[in-house]
Amino acid sequence: MIPFFDIHAGHAELANEFTEAFSRVMTSGHVIMGPEVSAFEKEFATYCGAKHCIGVGNGLDALALTLRARGIGPGDEVLVPSQTFIASWLGVSMVGATPVPVEIDPATYLIDPARIKEKLTSKTKAIMPVHLYGLPAAMDKINEIARPLGIFVLEDAAQAHGATHHGKRTGTLGNAAAFSFYPTKNLGAMGDAGAVVTDDDQLAADLRMLRNYGSTQKYIHEVAGVNSRLDELQAALLRTKIGRLDAWNDKRRALAARYSEGLKGVGDLRVPFVPADSTHVFHLYVVSTQRRAELSAHLTAAGV
Repeated sequence: MIPFFDIHAGHAELANEFTEAFSRVMTSGHVIMGPEVSAFEKEFATYCGAKHCIGVGNGLDALALTLRARGIGPGDEVLVPSQTFIASWLGVSMVGATPVPVEIDPATYLIDPARIKEKLTSKTKAIMPVHLYGLPAAMDKINEIARPLGIFVLEDAAQAHGATHHGKRTGTLGNAAAFSFYPTKNLGAMGDAGAVVTDDDQLAADLRMLRNYGSTQKYIHEVAGVNSRLDELQAALLRTKIGRLDAWNDKRRALAARYSEGLKGVGDLRVPFVPADSTHVFHLYVVSTQRRAELSAHLTAAGV
């Protein structure tokens, strides 16, 4: 049986570079908030096409701290897709705001822009589109709704590093974007890690303060912040991967296309839909356990 995720195979080609990165960190004398983090933040911001990248402890913190930095809290509502990983909802509840579910588009499994307006109230302060399974949400339509109303748009891009919508990468499609670098992501660390990407100078400054105990100067704490800092080792390991991300994403797309072609016409199975204006970085086929043998036989016969 092919494992869902094989960390050994995925990292085998990088073994020497990982060893070099580890050695570089161990001899630098910096383990937290040092040159590797600064370098990765610049490199990932450039990759996304944004001004700022703020490294944090994980993807959930990236969501919650961004909402908090924006001043969203108790009494406020944040629109979220009805189908997503729980972190999207927890990021809202962690700051005391209320997550309001919006139904998904059955073709893409992403938040349906046509259903957003019916959930808007005077308490709506943000919309959190989730680029689920690596496919960007319909951000052009979502921004058309949010922008005139001054509603903050936070991309949950935890599964969509390098995916594009109308030629722009995730991270630059809303007011800010939260990324996870959990090891199973297409850009994954060797442990928990995350980041926020934005063009907003003030938001970036507030996030850098909040992630570091509410401090920009040692022992001076302006607000009650948290400890959510991307560490040097994870940043160094991520730097070994970022230059390969586009090639890896291209390979994922090619393999996904091969599977989609091989699975056409198998009963009522519906292969994932990718709009012409977007590129994806993951793919998902939802099948029952009983059908796995049938699909495996079909793919073998199709030479996939």
